Amino acid sequence: MADWMEPFARTIDAAKKYVVSNTLDQVDWNAELVRGDDQEKAVQQLKREPGKGLYVGGVKLPLALAELGLIDEYEFVVQPRLAGHGPTLFAGLSKHVDLKLVSRLEFASGAVAMRYEPRR
Repeated sequence: MADWMEPFARTIDAAKKYVVSNTLDQVDWNAELVRGDDQEKAVQQLKREPGKGLYVGGVKLPLALAELGLIDEYEFVVQPRLAGHGPTLFAGLSKHVDLKLVSRLEFASGAVAMRYEPRR
């Protein structure tokens, strides 16, 4: 593993994780299972708990949370590589979500991380 990845690996390993699924019976790796039909209530409860926020990954869950208006901040990391395939983020979103840029960080690798907040 590259040296620059070690702090990220330690942080993600120690972090409490929540897995949203209707098909899994159990999860591991410091994770708690949340049923997909309970995701709105579960996320609202998690947002009320102390801490520095929740990070969401994947394709289906962010789409569902965006539809419910439960995302307070979006962070996109653009890598300097074109894949030519893969899922489209937020495909099927029922209405536009206008965003305002909060911060931008460029990495030596050419990747760019951008944070946005929804305009409300």
